[in-house]
Amino acid sequence: MQRVLSVSLSHVIRSAATLLLPFSFIALIAWATAGSASGSTSDPIRGAVWIWLGAHHLPFQLALPPTSLPGYLTFLPIGGLVLPFLVIRATFNRAIDRLQGDFHDINGVRLIFSSMYAVLLTALAFLSGSTAVTPQWYLAPIFGFILCLLATMSAGYRVHPSRALRIALRITSIYIGVALVVTTLLLILNFTQVKNITISLQPGIFGGLLLLFLNVLYLPNAAVATAAYFSGTGLAVGAGTIVSPWWYQLGQLPALPLLGILPTSRQPLALLGVLFFIGLGVLLARWALAHGIQTLIQSYLFTIALATLLAYLGSGALLTAEMGALGVSIWKFVLSIAIEIGIGAAVTTLVMNKRLSGKS
Repeated sequence: MQRVLSVSLSHVIRSAATLLLPFSFIALIAWATAGSASGSTSDPIRGAVWIWLGAHHLPFQLALPPTSLPGYLTFLPIGGLVLPFLVIRATFNRAIDRLQGDFHDINGVRLIFSSMYAVLLTALAFLSGSTAVTPQWYLAPIFGFILCLLATMSAGYRVHPSRALRIALRITSIYIGVALVVTTLLLILNFTQVKNITISLQPGIFGGLLLLFLNVLYLPNAAVATAAYFSGTGLAVGAGTIVSPWWYQLGQLPALPLLGILPTSRQPLALLGVLFFIGLGVLLARWALAHGIQTLIQSYLFTIALATLLAYLGSGALLTAEMGALGVSIWKFVLSIAIEIGIGAAVTTLVMNKRLSGKS
């Protein structure tokens, strides 16, 4: 047990350092180029920790200068989760190799590793707070533990998900994958608008590279928003706004390049996307019913749960009260997915049952 604890601790620290070191370089360059009359040398270190915490989707409470106006940063890139996930997975594999089988149960090692990672994430979130930026450190144990546990479950002796979960993951992957392709096509078609927004920011060479990297990390958020748009529920780009096929109410937009793909008016034909989600329900039923009605029910519930998770990760607040609602509406998106996929699954189940009754 002592060897498991020591090896786990050393590799947890290594996994954090693997991302904190490049993030420190980014924060140092940004601090040096931006300049500040009241800045201190601790700012780049805190900045690196904040970037690392943001990659774990940990929300921030802000006091915006110069009047300490309250704000929140909860609209964080889903793509950022990939970075700590891959690093944790790689370091856990090294930890398992280092242990050389000197453990009774790998699940116990996973729990120890994940618990230590959550403690480290919580400690850094608590210690890195300032008067202007306060990470919501009390959420760190939950976010850190879940992310680390999922990463370790895909490493070493892998845990194989149930058949129902695999089917739900396939369905979710299909509509997010298609939405990502549509988002990419919209970026190509609206490239001039996206370029104009980028030029207006005047990011410079280094800033341009960082902006490109940030937009890539936000692409999954855009894919979730695209899926919500074609499911009929739409998305918000600020408080009191809605962009959907039937309703369109949009105010002044922030200078974010990805927002250049937004439609400029109502597009009722986009509601044809509802048929796509109904078709996914048909596919879900055909895959699941081959293994029984219980598998179908479980797959459907897992699909709704995954949609809820994506809606949560793909929505939030961006700094100010005016941008307090950005991304999809969680309950609307989940309800549309549940109804549309449910219709397809229910109709397919009835048709297949009638065919079986006719044969008998």
